[in-house]
Amino acid sequence: MAGSPTPVPSSNAGAESAAPPQSQAAESDIAALQRQRSIEQAIAEGHDADIPSDIGYVLDEQGEEKRRKSIAEQRRHSLARKRSHASEQHIDPEKDHAANTSAASISKDEEAGGTTSEDEANIVWWEENDPENPYNWPTWLKVLNCVFISALTLVTPLGSSIFAPGVAQLMQEFGSDSLELASFVVSVYVLGFAAGPLVIAPLSEIYGRLWVYHLCNMAFLAFLVGCALAPSLNALIAFRFLSGVFGSCPLTNGGGTIADMIVPEKRASAMAAFSIGPLLGPIIGPVAGGFLAEAAGWRWVFWLLVIVAGVLAIVMLIFARETYAPVLLQRRVDKLKKETGNDMLRSKLDSGLSAKDYFKRSIVRPLRMLVFSPTCIIFAFYIAIIYGYLYLMFTSISDVFHRSYGFSTSTVGLVFLGLGLGSMSGLFFFGYSSDQKAKKTKAEGLPMKPEDRLELMPYAAILLPAGFFIYGWTAEKHVHWIVPILSHIPGGFSMVVTFMSLNMALVDTFTIYAASALAANTVVRSIFGAVLPLFGLRMYHALGLGWGNSLLAFISLLMIPIAFGILKYGELLRVKYPIKNL
Repeated sequence: MAGSPTPVPSSNAGAESAAPPQSQAAESDIAALQRQRSIEQAIAEGHDADIPSDIGYVLDEQGEEKRRKSIAEQRRHSLARKRSHASEQHIDPEKDHAANTSAASISKDEEAGGTTSEDEANIVWWEENDPENPYNWPTWLKVLNCVFISALTLVTPLGSSIFAPGVAQLMQEFGSDSLELASFVVSVYVLGFAAGPLVIAPLSEIYGRLWVYHLCNMAFLAFLVGCALAPSLNALIAFRFLSGVFGSCPLTNGGGTIADMIVPEKRASAMAAFSIGPLLGPIIGPVAGGFLAEAAGWRWVFWLLVIVAGVLAIVMLIFARETYAPVLLQRRVDKLKKETGNDMLRSKLDSGLSAKDYFKRSIVRPLRMLVFSPTCIIFAFYIAIIYGYLYLMFTSISDVFHRSYGFSTSTVGLVFLGLGLGSMSGLFFFGYSSDQKAKKTKAEGLPMKPEDRLELMPYAAILLPAGFFIYGWTAEKHVHWIVPILSHIPGGFSMVVTFMSLNMALVDTFTIYAASALAANTVVRSIFGAVLPLFGLRMYHALGLGWGNSLLAFISLLMIPIAFGILKYGELLRVKYPIKNL
């Protein structure tokens, strides 16, 4: 840099007043450089852990070619409209010839792969510290939207098990004594969780998160009313399935909504808060449902859900905000087109695909991830087993404590508090430790990788079989009821840490497509969660509580090496077998 540096006054006060701006500027430049390097490395390695979702996605060669052709086609349509307008206004064609020739040549250059200054000028992007960018929203607005999503993810999973203690009542009312149907009427709701995400996730990545939330909230309410008024067991099962389909919306889109607003080093705490609902909903549901079913009947369990979900749907309709960056930028493009008359403006996150092509590409994205991404496949089946165990416990605990300890319909729901305590402990432990790890990595100037989220998972895997062994044999020998309840604590802790570790790694790997990644995961785990409980009561009746739970524990022991393998080879699988052109 030419010239001498500006002299700094020798007084301490002067030094203190001059130094901070220089220091802050230097720190800002260093942080920006580190961030850019992290993003470049993430792109090179094929993951998005260090790429904010407002930056978007990196198109491959095929995608870039489609984008260029789309821009060229858009420009040709613009020229045709201009010529038509000129003809209507009787403008001399010779006067407009130069402009038309120049624009046509630009269109050919773009289609061939070139970039023009005019093209760059038409790109709409975030301004510095843009208040419309969800990453720059004030903290209170981010928290408010996170609270809405967390509340929604409490209500919809609540519906999965809240009436489990009242199943005996409804089976008696409908004149059925089938153990399989008694389990299926609870778990069919989770089967809906497997069907819904395949459509809900891609729709949110095409049209935005908010309207999908609103639409699913209304449908969820409608089918809850159907459950409350169900005239037969078959009708109840059908309405339960459909309410599960639309109730899967927050579980599918919630991770994507958080990734839209929260930077990676703070994302674990936000995801922990978001996960309270899916984890605690099915646990506290039987506690409330047991007392309500005994006092007012099983139908009032559904009316309670209707009231709570209805209030939340209205509040979200008024106060919730759209968070998906591509949709927000496209709204800005549409507004600027109207204001300026420049129909060549386009979003920087515009993939260049037609609406039809983009829909076809998005609708199959979750299944493509599940088929072609080893990371998604392994994560999905590992967590599916854990999730199946969780719902096996939901459907069997009531029966076990009814038969073995003589608990009533109202008090049997309290048994789930042990599982709840373990789940909450795991939730807060993972959120705190994961964010501390992320902050340490950032402070050291190192890139953050999705596999950083998996460090606690192998240790959680060791706790799971211990919980099942203790639960099974203490219940078998009729040890005081507090002991089997306390045995649920390590099981709940293990399941939550595993659930959070794998989901956070998926969100960090597929940031802008987090909803699709979670949808692929949700499909597999929900099938296990719906099917496994169908055999649970039969297994306990055939093997007894001791050996039945021991069988589950032995399977869990076989999963411990898999957990360590995921931690050791996860990055290798992700880098070696990337899934591109999503």
